[in-house]
Parts: sequence; structure tokens; C-alpha cells
Amino acid sequence: MADVEISELTKVFPGDVRAVDALDLHIADGEFFALLGPSGCGKTTLLRTIAGLERPTSGSLAIAGRDVTALPAGDRGIAMVFQDYALYPHMTTIDNIAYPLKVRRIDRTTRHSAARAAGESLSLGELLDRRPGQLSGGQQQRVALARAIAAEPQVFLFDEPLSNLDARLRLEARTFLKRLQHELGITTVYVTHDQSEALALADRMAVMRDGRICQVGRPSEFFHRPASVFVAGFIGSTPMNLLEGVATGGHVTLGDVTLPAPAKSEPDDGEPVVYGIRPEYVRLQDNPSGPALEGTVQMIENLGTHQLVSIDVGDGTAPDGAAVGGAPRRDGVAAGRVTVRATVVDGSEPQIGARVHAVPEARRALLYRQSDGALCMSSVQPVGNA
Repeated sequence: MADVEISELTKVFPGDVRAVDALDLHIADGEFFALLGPSGCGKTTLLRTIAGLERPTSGSLAIAGRDVTALPAGDRGIAMVFQDYALYPHMTTIDNIAYPLKVRRIDRTTRHSAARAAGESLSLGELLDRRPGQLSGGQQQRVALARAIAAEPQVFLFDEPLSNLDARLRLEARTFLKRLQHELGITTVYVTHDQSEALALADRMAVMRDGRICQVGRPSEFFHRPASVFVAGFIGSTPMNLLEGVATGGHVTLGDVTLPAPAKSEPDDGEPVVYGIRPEYVRLQDNPSGPALEGTVQMIENLGTHQLVSIDVGDGTAPDGAAVGGAPRRDGVAAGRVTVRATVVDGSEPQIGARVHAVPEARRALLYRQSDGALCMSSVQPVGNA
């Protein structure tokens, strides 16, 4: 059972730079687990620490129930695929694939047989005599994967392996990688800053910030029920509307508009809150039957089958100095200028300058406390350690 158990792991670099901060995490055997977050959040440092390329300042790390905290990388049973693939330019494809076996002093015949089998499994059979400079980016990526497979690891570690590919090839490689991992059943830890990759590939994922984990769960949980304002603003191909307001008697007051509070939310009466609603769950209506955010269409962005409509709904002033929509403040919460976004089916978008009513779907909305950015929902338990 090749699970990964991380306990109170901390990595501090010179200058008191705390890249990983007392982190706890369990990755199950055979799981495809993604680490996601902005640059500098600590995800690559965590991956390198699992690999044994960085020594933790404190804490422990176990793979398959064995404490590997002090073991060198070669004794951990892991294989790592780097962002730049790290292929040796003077070696042929088969020698690159076989190199980890050579380091382990496996004889040439055995290691070349294993390398050939791994290469052929990834459709590299006709390219085994070529050098990296004679291969395309997608072929080099497959060579790096074949090298990892030939090593027969307990855990795969991927450090943004698709970032050097063009958009179309990245999509194809993503599908291939997910199928390959499913077939091999090897525990996989995948670092990326691309949320679409994480959402598409992972069985579970974690969002990191400042060396700590903000939320752990299935991809669908991050989209439908992000646990904090930071995660809500980070996840989603279109930015979530995060509107500051005040909770009053089962409702939320946003400027001069009062909307029903989301079900199961439990803010205190008079508490400053952030009303979160994804553009996908905002409807544009000419004559709404209930409360709506009225404004002027300022911009329309083509998303292919849908259009993203940005609406200026007022001057941004809400009770007690709160703000609705607009320019990023902290954690992506809007302040100042009032902008609400909605997605509509291509061909049904209003004209720029038109007056429209934006109606959020109450059952899809979320409430967050302004004080700490946490979700106001009794059914959601704290996750991670941040």
C-alpha cells in the first residue's frame, strides 16, 4: 500500500522564509492527488520534500508506511517528472528511459528490455534511437513518462509536466496522463498552477497558500463549495462574484438590494459578510419578479459556447462601508467599483450599454465571513490546516 503520510511538515529557508508550514496531509494508495496554488505558495517545495530533494526543517514523511524523512531520494521508491523533462541531450531515447535502472546498477540487457517495454507502451518504439533534440515537445514528455514508468516506483511525482506544451497538445497529454495513471494504479502527486488541469485530472486535490493547505477535497467540492474567500476567488475559469454586504434577519443587504441568505448559512445578525455567486449561476432578466442587481452592461467576453457579461450595478457603496463587486481588494473580494458578472449562452447576450437585471440563484450562493474569510455554513467542517 503506497500511501503518503505527511505530519507537521515544515520547511524554512534562510532568511526565515517558511515555504511549508506545519503541514498535515494524507494521500491514499493509488490516488491521483493534485497540489494547486499561486506561485510561491509552497507546492513545489512540498513535492521536492516528498521526493527527497529538500530536507524538511521539522516534521515527518512516510511512504507505504515506511518513514522516509531522512532517506535519500534514490531509496524512497519514487519517480519524478520535471517541468523541463530533464532529458540528457547526448543520450538516445532508450538510454534516457533506462538511466534510473543504470543508476541502480541493473545490467544493460535487463534495463534496455524494461526501457523498450516502457517506451513501446507510450508509442515510442520507433523513436528509441533518437536523441531529445530530434523529438517534439510531446514526444519528449512521453520519454520522461516512460523513464518514470521503467523505474517501477511506488509513487509518481509530477512538477508541472505539461506547462511547456501548446494548448492543444496539453489537452491531449492531459487525457493521456489520466488514462495512464488509471491503468497503472500508481499513487500520483501532481503539482500545477493551472486549475483546469487540477480539476480535470485529480481524484482529490489541495489548494495551498503561504505554505499551508486551505482546503482538501474532490474537485467538485472546490467548484460548488469552496471553503474560504481565497479558494472561491482562485477556483473557476471565470472569477466568482464576491460581494461585500451585511447579514440581516435571514437576508443579505448589498447596497440598496436585499437578497435571501443562502440555505444553511448561519451568520450573526448584523455581521459583515461576503456574498459569493459564480457567474454561471447569475441570470439576466428584463423584468425580474424578485430582488435583482440592476446595472449597465460594460463588457462582453467570448468564452466559445457562452459569453461573460460584466455589469456595472452602482457606485459600490453598501451599508457600514461594505462594497459590492468591483476591483480586487483582499483575497479577490471586490471593492470600490461595482461589477457583477454573468455567463449567458452565445447569441443571447445583451448589447453593451443595455440596462439589465442580474438575478443570483439563491440555492447556488455562498456566504463568507468578512472577519476571516471562512464559509458561513454549519454543514461544512474545517479542512486542511489553514
